[in-house]
Amino acid sequence: MAAEELDALLGGKGWPVPAAGDWDPGASEPARLRGNVCYVVLAVLLNEKDEVLVMQEAKAECYGSWYLPAGRMEPRETVLEAVRREVQEETGLQCRPLTLLAVEERGPSWIRFVFLARPTGGTLKSLQQADTESLQALWWDRETPALPLRSRDILPLMDLALQYRAAPRHPPILPVELPCASVCQRFLLVFTGGNNSLWVLLGTTGGPHLPLATSSPSSSKPGKRLVAALQQLLQRCVARPEVAVRLQGLLGLQHLGKDPGQSDGICFNIVATVGGDGSQQQELAPPALQEPGFSWWEVEDAALKSEVLRRLHTASFLPVYS
Repeated sequence: MAAEELDALLGGKGWPVPAAGDWDPGASEPARLRGNVCYVVLAVLLNEKDEVLVMQEAKAECYGSWYLPAGRMEPRETVLEAVRREVQEETGLQCRPLTLLAVEERGPSWIRFVFLARPTGGTLKSLQQADTESLQALWWDRETPALPLRSRDILPLMDLALQYRAAPRHPPILPVELPCASVCQRFLLVFTGGNNSLWVLLGTTGGPHLPLATSSPSSSKPGKRLVAALQQLLQRCVARPEVAVRLQGLLGLQHLGKDPGQSDGICFNIVATVGGDGSQQQELAPPALQEPGFSWWEVEDAALKSEVLRRLHTASFLPVYS
């Protein structure tokens, strides 16, 4: 079963989320959109001249400044539906999301999904069409004119989009529509041995599976990031506290918020390496475990092993910014 789960995640298909995780970094509770969680979508659209689509803000607190099309998800929306809606409302254009570029998080209560998308129709919004969503939109070469930006945090995202279009670091990744009640993280925690062996940490309760942690948005301490659960997993399982763990990125994420209050959660499928940089290891076997609910699984299937090692070698994962 673990091999099927790993194969599905590597193929970008996702995997069903069980009702309970292996542990809860905080007291687990269902995610409630516009209640205890806020999901934001943001889109970078580029034209053939490498100009980026920006819109002029209509909100009182940032009136007249410029930003990428972005906004909060609404109940019963999928992530992709939210992207398409925000782009059309704020710029007048329809779009097709091509891939996630990055995920930004401030803990389980605030998460932003950054997409690369391409225009598929519509008419660029003019000042004559100004409304409460935005004043107008334009294609910007990032030099002339010198636009007053709402925030400079969008500049690295524009660079990321241009870099991805020139040389994609990871295959196209779009959210998988599978329901999830809580904000949770599924870990592909990998140890690579000096003899080219590959080991994966599994949870064993209820059958072998990749470990799953659930997080509570409302009980999270200020500044507590989702990625902290990765270190907690290592501290819980590994007998040697000095063993290092390194976050590599995401294989993807899962969401299907069609039942408000019951399926507003997100499952992040996270890849990390233990014991070094994930490329070379002096030790032949992974570190000993102290937690009976977990075990190491040596991956012997040649195709699975080859794909995991290839992805690690090329850093072919979606970045997470905390």
